[in-house]
Order: sequence, then structure tokens, then C-alpha cells
Amino acid sequence: METTTGRRERKKAATRQALSDAAWRLFSERGFDQVTIAQVAEEADTSIATVFKHFPDGKAALIFGEEHERRTAFQSALDQRAAGTGVLIAARDFLGTRGASKPDPTPEFRRRLDLIMGTPVLREYARRMWICCEDLLAEALAAEAGTDAAGTDAAGVGVRALARFALEAPSLAGLEPHPRQALDAIFQLLETGWARTAAQR
Repeated sequence: METTTGRRERKKAATRQALSDAAWRLFSERGFDQVTIAQVAEEADTSIATVFKHFPDGKAALIFGEEHERRTAFQSALDQRAAGTGVLIAARDFLGTRGASKPDPTPEFRRRLDLIMGTPVLREYARRMWICCEDLLAEALAAEAGTDAAGTDAAGVGVRALARFALEAPSLAGLEPHPRQALDAIFQLLETGWARTAAQR
């Protein structure tokens, strides 16, 4: 059973990768908006139904990893943070290794990033993929603060708001000339609070 399951998962992963590679070839040659799902299916020598089976969210999902993989990686970054490192800092450090803030990106990664940032549909999809981690960050922040992330009091609302604002940071920073510096500036503001920042001016 384990062998069968493993083979099935490997086949699924290979199909997803083939579809993703086919989509990227077409997107990079023609532009995202000029490519259809049918053309991706043809390029990958498969059916439209197979594309939607593996990427039910449609065309934009084809060049992004699976949501559960992102959530797992993000959760690990929060859980395995160094002693004395706050949750918000751990989140910032993790986000600083991804997307537009990724250090030393390869030319291939840069081309993909340029496509994403230059295509509103893809940029919005990338933003939503980070927002899918909002509950994880809110729960970690709540645990750190000794409150309930689901609470309706000010503390509960506060950790949920902080989580949302933090996870909006990558999409905002990605539009700036120096994304990592912008990401750090956003998190510094989230850490210190707007009132304190304004009072120092």
C-alpha cells in the first residue's frame, strides 16, 4: 500500500511539474494574458480536465507552489524560531527569503518574479497565497501574547489585524525599488506601532 501510495504521489507531482513547466514556457514567450488553459494542456500533452484536476484555481495557480506547502513552510519557520526571537520577527525573516525579497535570485527566478509583478492577476494571486497563512500567524501571535486569536475583545481583534497587515507586506514591498528594505521598514512599523513612530517625528 505504501509503495502504491508513494508511486501515486510521485506521478501526481510529476504531472503538476510538467503542467507548471509548460505554462511557464508559454507565459514567458507570449505573456500571461495571451495564453489559455487549452494551450497549456496542449503544450503539456494532456487534457484541460487534467489541468483543472491539478490546478483547480485556474491559470494563475500554474506557476505557484501548492498552498499547503507554503503553509507548512511558514508554520515551521514560526515553530522553529530561535530562542528569544519574537513571532513577528520570525515571520519577517521568513518572508525575507521569498518572492521579491529573496536574496541572490537566479535569472530564472527573476524572470518569473518579473512576470508575476508585471501581471495584476498573478500579483493578486501571490498576495492571496500569503493571506492564506493569516490564521497560523494570528494563533502564534496570540500564544506569544497570552490571548485568544479567536477572541472578540480588543486583544483578539488586534492579533488578527496584525497578522493580516504583516502578510500584506510582501505584496507591498514587492512594488518598491528595494523590496527587502521595504519589507524591513513595514515590519519595523508593525513592531513599534504608528503612534510611537509619529511621536518621534
